[in-house]
Amino acid sequence: MNCIDVFNGDADGLCALHQLRLHQPQPGARLVTGVKRDITLLARLAGTVASRITVLDISLDRNRAELEELLANGNVLFYADHHYSGDIPASDFLEAHIDPSPRLCTSLIIDRLLAGKFRPWAIVGAFGDNLDEVAGEYAKTINMGGEELQTLRELGLLLNYNAYGFAVDDLMVHPADLFDEIHQYPDPFTFYRSSAILRKLQVGYDDDMKNAANLDPLRIYPTGRVFRLPDAPWSRRVVGVFSNQVARDQPDLAHATLIPNPEDSTLLVSVRAPLKTPQGADTLCRQFATGGGRAAAAGINRLPAHELERFLSLFSRQFPL
Repeated sequence: MNCIDVFNGDADGLCALHQLRLHQPQPGARLVTGVKRDITLLARLAGTVASRITVLDISLDRNRAELEELLANGNVLFYADHHYSGDIPASDFLEAHIDPSPRLCTSLIIDRLLAGKFRPWAIVGAFGDNLDEVAGEYAKTINMGGEELQTLRELGLLLNYNAYGFAVDDLMVHPADLFDEIHQYPDPFTFYRSSAILRKLQVGYDDDMKNAANLDPLRIYPTGRVFRLPDAPWSRRVVGVFSNQVARDQPDLAHATLIPNPEDSTLLVSVRAPLKTPQGADTLCRQFATGGGRAAAAGINRLPAHELERFLSLFSRQFPL
């Protein structure tokens, strides 16, 4: 039976798959991934039959028709995710582990299934998903703190940074190549010390964040702030980590970042609910045709220019004081 691993190209998707394949190696599996915003990955598997497919960290709700077709074609699927799913298809060929709790990410779901076998990598995934407090709590269960914990945080930050872009060409490293690099290292600290690819991400991140350092908010509301980034490759790479950073700087406030889509007049929108009350981002974004995500962090892939004021109005009222 052919084996296919489908995963979001961000830190959470990478670390979830890394844990699974350390536990259960699958040599020669086909990797299907892309930029973080490429969440309809199952569309790439049209016509696939009689295969074993692992799906990690992409919304079932946004891939429902493709999932049902894959099941009808005799494929066996393992599906783990923390985004809104809607109804989960009932099938003997589907093993689903979906939990949208705001204090979970896919790496932590896999950690739970594997009883903490590769917990340091799960912590990296949690840091990448901006779950810093939760990551710290998990670290205490393995008596980890101080410099080691900061290393895992930096890894999560850098792996997540690499996933942002409108196309793979925007990224420093293709996520499939990054997975192949990571998967050489069962120990994240050895990866941190030894990986030349990681050095490349560190340099790129530092250069890109210098460009973002002086951005002022587009709008300031009592409950949140909105930033607009310019149309530039560095903006597309930092938009995710920038969104997480401003959310941590003001944890009582919600945050939105806007960046132009280069091929048309729409905007890519990232929304972070207040870190102290991580609810409502998905509810806001699903009011728009290309919106989705989870309670703590969500987005809109293509917000038409004429809907910007509507978005800003809804954003200003979505999150309570």
